[in-house]
Amino acid sequence: MSFGTVGFDGNNEELEDLAQINIIPLVDIMLVLLITFMIAAPLSIRGINVNLPVSHAKGQNVDGARVILTISSEGHFYLDKVKIPANKLTSRFAAIFAVKKEKNLFIRADKNVAYGRVVDAMSAAKLAGVDKIGMLTTPPSAHKD
Repeated sequence: MSFGTVGFDGNNEELEDLAQINIIPLVDIMLVLLITFMIAAPLSIRGINVNLPVSHAKGQNVDGARVILTISSEGHFYLDKVKIPANKLTSRFAAIFAVKKEKNLFIRADKNVAYGRVVDAMSAAKLAGVDKIGMLTTPPSAHKD
């Protein structure tokens, strides 16, 4: 911020006060923060690493607003990268879907996970009032074996 006078008249009296805010440092800081978040955001989006099975059936795209349960190859459950114990799945699903109009769950399970773990997740979802359950897979074009 700068303060001062624009000039003096012949009698050394102030003509007008000058009060300006210098926003250049603010703009510099905001640009640095913007660039930092633009670089950091894609790095934080990466989820739990799972090796999805390949499906030749045509599926649908899943947007970010959907509830996705990830089951790792070790059989651990994750909701939005947060590990959930198996005995808390039903209560967590009930809390999430109590406020949602569409009660759809997508399961993203590693292809090597035990079938029983997927059934446990589906059972917990049905007990919590989930209407539809979808399984996420990899399309054949994205498969790299």
